[in-house]
Amino acid sequence: MRHRVGLVVGVVVLLAGVAVIAGWRWWAGRAPYGPEALRASARLQLVDQATADAALAPENTQATTGDSDQILLGSVTWTVPPAPEDTTLRIVLADKRRQLLPGFLAVKSSDQPNVFTGMDGSLDRARQRYDWLPGEASWSGGSIITSSVQASPVTFQTVLHAERPETAGGPQVATAPVTTEDMLVALICVGGDGRVHWAQRLLN
Repeated sequence: MRHRVGLVVGVVVLLAGVAVIAGWRWWAGRAPYGPEALRASARLQLVDQATADAALAPENTQATTGDSDQILLGSVTWTVPPAPEDTTLRIVLADKRRQLLPGFLAVKSSDQPNVFTGMDGSLDRARQRYDWLPGEASWSGGSIITSSVQASPVTFQTVLHAERPETAGGPQVATAPVTTEDMLVALICVGGDGRVHWAQRLLN
């Protein structure tokens, strides 16, 4: 009898341990807030050089090099969550027709030291979960990384150059001509461990 009781107790303890581990994994991987907490919105327009320069001043902008170039000026704004915890945000701009990102983005923020352009593996992980995000080829371009959720609003600018035959074998990036309706703007929430919590389609 004692052997049976000990066996039952052992099973109960084992199951309780498994439940604790599973619960911890869920707690550690949960999103500290959802996209509804940020109430994020995006704007995007085609502008001339003077308008872009004024919008990003005193930060530098990318300059056009030819009459066929197009300048895209955009912004993403969100409400800072009450408990931001250890999270960062990614802003993605992409030509959804060809699933390509711009080769370069200029950026300005209310928290400039914590906003920069670059790439990391979180974009690939987000793409695997959300089929509306651009395909793998698009990640050869640039995106915006915020290391602080206090950085709203973020203003960005890029110049799209016309595709040239001599650059066909180079990096695949978004090219002119486009309309603003062709361009997707997305926001991705990433945990401190690199885990993608969620992605939200803000525009198109």
